[in-house]
Amino acid sequence: MEDIEIARNTKLEPITNIAKSIGIEEEELEQYGKYKAKISLDAYEKRKDRKNGKLVLVTAINPTPLGEGKTTMAIGLADGLKEIGKKPVLALREPSLGPVFGIKGGATGGGHSQIAPMEDINLHFTGDIHAITSANNLLASMIDNHIYFGNELGIEKVVWKRCVDLNDRQLRTVETGLSNEKNIVPRTDGFDISVASEIMAIFCLATDSKDLKRRLGNIIVGYNKENKPVTARDLKADGAMAVLLKDALQPNLVQTLEKVPAIVHGGPFANIAHGCNSIIATKLALKLGDYVITEAGFGADLGAEKFLDIKCRKANLKPDAVVCVATIKALKYHGGMPKEEIKNENMEYLQRGFANLEKHIENLKDHYGLNVIVAINKYTYDTENEINFLKEKLQEKGIELSLVESWEKGGKGAKDLAEKVVNLVEKPSNFKYAYELDETIENKIKAVATKIYGAEGVEFTDEAMKKIQEIKALGYDNLPVCIAKTQYSFSDDAKNLECKEPFKIHVQDVILRAGAEFIVVLTGKIMTMPGLPKVPSAEKIDIDENGNIVGIF
Repeated sequence: MEDIEIARNTKLEPITNIAKSIGIEEEELEQYGKYKAKISLDAYEKRKDRKNGKLVLVTAINPTPLGEGKTTMAIGLADGLKEIGKKPVLALREPSLGPVFGIKGGATGGGHSQIAPMEDINLHFTGDIHAITSANNLLASMIDNHIYFGNELGIEKVVWKRCVDLNDRQLRTVETGLSNEKNIVPRTDGFDISVASEIMAIFCLATDSKDLKRRLGNIIVGYNKENKPVTARDLKADGAMAVLLKDALQPNLVQTLEKVPAIVHGGPFANIAHGCNSIIATKLALKLGDYVITEAGFGADLGAEKFLDIKCRKANLKPDAVVCVATIKALKYHGGMPKEEIKNENMEYLQRGFANLEKHIENLKDHYGLNVIVAINKYTYDTENEINFLKEKLQEKGIELSLVESWEKGGKGAKDLAEKVVNLVEKPSNFKYAYELDETIENKIKAVATKIYGAEGVEFTDEAMKKIQEIKALGYDNLPVCIAKTQYSFSDDAKNLECKEPFKIHVQDVILRAGAEFIVVLTGKIMTMPGLPKVPSAEKIDIDENGNIVGIF
């Protein structure tokens, strides 16, 4: 049975009942039908003096193109915690239409570990990403309008791009202003995908509506003749942008198929953005549940690094435990095993691929000082020999392993993981960052590259070094770095899966995001506007004769 059919055949609770289960009253909700609602921003203020629940971060090894079931695992763990009598709350990202119609086909979990209503969440949901797109493009329109009517601020160079929440490689570089109208200045421009927009980062890192507006005003849209920044506040655009985001800023409440509350809010990519749901949603969840399960995008080298070095630093958070998700097929894939043979037992490839998991464990346990457990998303073709090999290797490192079958069995298939996580969060830890903010920009980049990726060093283009010097001159060198890198490898080469030979990280460009309050570092061949695969999921998504959506999974 397809994921969408499993979800459709599961009877959901009215969202008011889900809210009541965590102490949210109906007057604190703005309902979007029977099964979705937004929670008032006042809900956190009313509960801010409550003790926080335990925070559990779900991350993963470097994935294969279809992912390793990290969201499925997070949902399964939450359902498993409910199964053993605990009070969990999920805090997850919203899916982007780009991957839904691109390679993934959906991002709400799978099998019996899903959040619902899955069609709504995967598509337009409550309109948050559309609001972010509109705010981004309003700012772009106001920049060009200002230039058209005389350019009083003397903008010489525009650095703000438009965006759309779809994969469209044709929009990476475009020529704009070609109408030949008087005063319109043509220029080479481009689009980002909405979830890589600085507005999305601001949305997820803002602590409240006041902080949101402050950050929006600080966005640098361009530079004048003296190379001084021009901001959204200078254009008087911050107020209108904040209005567009007013309702979106309220976190969304939905549920798992097993009726666990799920706060789903914000959705930046982790390979080209910071990959975490909103601070507002996570902090609210911590006041509502005894255990809060959250995730960070892609592998731990990207999502977890940014969760820890950017989000936790800003929000003053610390995970009580980290679940590192792996699949045996992905480990063999990272050991160099051909895709067509991946279902076959092969201990040589598994042993070689174990190095990928080993490095992620080392990062989380030794570099960040956190408590770690490995969760294997079990497939029917995983053999006893392969499972025993992993158990033995992890035992040598003092790391527990849990085999999880939540895709097939829901919360019952994650009881073992839930029980082990409950024990793990009580153990002491010594959380630390990969770098300190007072280090130079170059040294912060090198710290992530050498400690977390395992690179032997970093090479900077002349353009990147020039940008770094300009950022220093503007006084923004004390910000964290957000490194944009391929998700498929520790290196910046997507094809270098094993990273057997020493490698360097190649920094192509550096972009100051003054509103988001981090510095984007572009490495390798990373793009901020993805393209569709040869056979996009959009070809399979349809509406049948009964009006039911099919093809989302």
